Amino acid sequence: MSSGVRESVKDYYGSRLETSADLQTNATTCTLTSMNKSACNALKLVHPDVAKRFFGCGVVIPEKLEGCKVLDLGSGSGRDCYIISKLVGEHGQVTGVDMIESMISASQKFIQYHQEKFGYEKPNIAFVQGYLEKLDEAGIQSNSLDVLVSNCVLCLCPDKRAVLAEAFRVLKEGGELYFSDLYASEVVPESFKEDPVLWGEGMGGSLFWQDFISLAKEVGFSTPYLVAGSEIVVHNAELVKKAGSVKYASGTYRLFKLPQTILDKKALVTYKGTVADNPEEMCFDAAHSFKTNVAMEVDGEMATVLQSSRFSSDFNIQMLDTHHQAPSKYCHLSPFLLACKLGASMKQCSKREAARRADDAASGACEGSGSTGGCGQ
Repeated sequence: MSSGVRESVKDYYGSRLETSADLQTNATTCTLTSMNKSACNALKLVHPDVAKRFFGCGVVIPEKLEGCKVLDLGSGSGRDCYIISKLVGEHGQVTGVDMIESMISASQKFIQYHQEKFGYEKPNIAFVQGYLEKLDEAGIQSNSLDVLVSNCVLCLCPDKRAVLAEAFRVLKEGGELYFSDLYASEVVPESFKEDPVLWGEGMGGSLFWQDFISLAKEVGFSTPYLVAGSEIVVHNAELVKKAGSVKYASGTYRLFKLPQTILDKKALVTYKGTVADNPEEMCFDAAHSFKTNVAMEVDGEMATVLQSSRFSSDFNIQMLDTHHQAPSKYCHLSPFLLACKLGASMKQCSKREAARRADDAASGACEGSGSTGGCGQ
């Protein structure tokens, strides 16, 4: 099945779609997290021909990327790569990997343009063709990267376990996978996977969100941290009928590759206000917002994340004597519940709408807003 799915995706994104406005349905995801100021400024410098072929579904630009080695899983036109190329600086490095040869060729054409636009003496970016399930064949070494990003690509991959396992392998200890994807309210029927439009739009290959949580932990990652959630409302009548009881939501998560020994006690952590664009408060995820110079109690896993990751110098950590218990359920990690809580769903949300919002962002209007739809599972 894998080869058939890959060929279908290659045809859908490599041949049928010229711009993001060519997508056939409204059944795709738009997360409403806004870019920070630095990312907005970088987006304004991205070549228009790169920006118009953006097929992502969210904002996958985490904080504190200066000097980092970053890999974009499923880099497409290269838009996110070029934004991050600016943010990592001349001493950082960005690699985009995609299985579609035409996407790689198209994104490579703009390397010199962005090098000159950013004022770099030499390029800090490269694009390679390869499969996300086999990053070693694309030359990506184990324990070599600080950050991985991905924008609505996991739902297009037939072997999601292999993708997550490879992501875990190539990250350094303390490294992060920060990505957006499309999730289902229940296990998607096998019949969905045979429909090229359902698969191409992300609906046929979406994971049941609870299965994603389990899968991420099985391959070795930390408990996922949910950053953003937005419910998807499908307007195409034919797809509504095909979807039946299955509902969809976009979700942005951050996962960390932690040391084997995770702290088992609670801690008081105090943010120093030292992360660029976050001088007063750092919103780490939907459950953790760290205000500068204000101590906040966290569990041992979060304390381990902050201690072992690139954020270690930005927090003072004081261990407490109180042990914490891991949650038996992960309802708080549901993108459907977060969308309800925040009122973050859009009444019409599509990749075409995402493209419009990207254009707005490029013009300086980087803030997103939305209206509340129905609540999912």
